[in-house]
Amino acid sequence: MPSVVGLLEQHELSARRRVDGLREEADRIQAELAVAEQEWSEWMIARERVGAVLSAPGGGSAGVVATDVPEGVVTGAEVEASPPLAVKARSQVPMWREGLAATALSMDYQRILASVEDRGRLGQGPLTCQEMATAFGLDVVSAKVEGLRSKAKRLVSRGWLAEPAPGRFTLARSVSGPGGGS
Repeated sequence: MPSVVGLLEQHELSARRRVDGLREEADRIQAELAVAEQEWSEWMIARERVGAVLSAPGGGSAGVVATDVPEGVVTGAEVEASPPLAVKARSQVPMWREGLAATALSMDYQRILASVEDRGRLGQGPLTCQEMATAFGLDVVSAKVEGLRSKAKRLVSRGWLAEPAPGRFTLARSVSGPGGGS
């Protein structure tokens, strides 16, 4: 008859293997998501630039020469006839710099910084977006978690947070949390 400790070790080993496999899959999906987000961002920038060019004074089609256009292709005249799309203003996240207080951020971003700081202060390691959603009392559903992930990634790109492993967030080395003032 096998020992209880031996059985526990077997279960622990299989659970660890499952966690490792799921982490690898999550890392692969995270990398794929990053590529998709980059492509999406590039398309948004292209649309915004075209909208800016078309709405600028003198952005008309005076210099456009008429040619045979295949069916289904949008011409400059058709684009000009439709009003330019309004671009929705986003919450601005300033680049972190020495002396910039976390109060420069909106409340959502301050909450994220505070939760990451608390986690670090308690020595519990990096914080995931699922854990943030739970801490904020949100439903742990894809839409809420991805919203938090987007905000956390923006904080990483602006120097407020670090991402030592995909999907795991800590304060950047030189940043202290909302209470720290810099």
